[in-house]
Amino acid sequence: MAGVNEAPLRVDDRGERLRLLHVHAHPDDESSKGAATTARYVAEGVEVMVATCTGGERGSILNPNMDRPDVLANIAEIRRQEMDAARRILGIEQVWLGFVDSGLPEGDPLPPLPEGSFATLDVDEASIPLVEVVRRFRPHVITTYDERGGYPHPDHVMCHKISVAAYDHAADPDWHPELGPAWQTPKLYYSFAFHLDKTKALDEAMTARGLESPYAERLRRWPPDPAMQGRVTTRVPCGEYFEVRDRALIAHATQIDPEGTWFQIPMDLQLEVWPTEDFELARTTVPTHLPEDDLFTGIAVPAPA
Repeated sequence: MAGVNEAPLRVDDRGERLRLLHVHAHPDDESSKGAATTARYVAEGVEVMVATCTGGERGSILNPNMDRPDVLANIAEIRRQEMDAARRILGIEQVWLGFVDSGLPEGDPLPPLPEGSFATLDVDEASIPLVEVVRRFRPHVITTYDERGGYPHPDHVMCHKISVAAYDHAADPDWHPELGPAWQTPKLYYSFAFHLDKTKALDEAMTARGLESPYAERLRRWPPDPAMQGRVTTRVPCGEYFEVRDRALIAHATQIDPEGTWFQIPMDLQLEVWPTEDFELARTTVPTHLPEDDLFTGIAVPAPA
C-alpha cells in the first residue's frame, strides 16, 4: 500500500501511524466522495482503508460505452475489477463487507426492496462485519454519509446507519467480544460531497466564464435547505490530488462516462473556486476547534525525525 511505504509526516501521541477508515455503500463511492482527501493522506503516510458495503450488483451501467450485454451479464465481477483498479490508483486497502446491493427503487408508489438486500437488514446485525473491521484496523477517523445518505439511495442511508452503530458497538467490550478487542475511534465524520454551496459556487464560476454549467438544471430543482447548509465543519485542502481522484473515478468504467458531467468543470476553475473536500464532524472524543482543515485535528502530532 502506497501510504505505508512512505515515512509518515505525522503520527498519534503514541507514535503510531495514523489510520483512516472510509465506509461506502458501493464500489465507485470511494472515488466520487472524498478521494482527493484519501490521496492526500496516503501521500502523507496515513494508512487508509475503504470498507465497501455491497458489490454494486444492481447498479445501472451509466457509461454508454460500457452498456453492452456482455458487461451486464458479468456486472458483479466487473465492478470488483474496477474497484481493484481504483484501489491501486488511490494506494489504499479495501475490504468487502459482503452485502447485496438493494438497487434504487423507482415508481409511484415505490416497489419493495429485494428480499435480503442490504437496506432490508437489521442494523445491529448488519454492523457486525464492520465492527470486526474497526476493531482489527483501529482507525483514528471514520468517515461515512449523513443520515440522508448524501442522497436518498437506500444503501447509502443504510451505510450511515451501520457506520454509526459500528462506531458505538466497536467501543463496547461487551458487544460481540469474539470480534476482537474493543476500539474507541476518536472521530466520526459525515462526507458532504455534493452540498448546495459548493454546487452553486461552481455553477456561478462556469457562467462567469461564459461556459455551460452542468449544474444549472440540478440547481433549478434544488430548493434551499437551511437545515443542511452550514453543517460543514471541516474543509480539507486537497486540490493537488484532484487528478488522482479523477483517475480513480475513470477506473469505474461502468459507472463513470469520461465525457460526462464529472469532467466538465475545468481543473483550474475547480482549484480556484473549491479546492477542498468537505465534512461534518459528527462525533469526537478529542478536543478540537471548529472550523477544521484536517480530519486528524486533535489526534496528530509531528512524526519524530
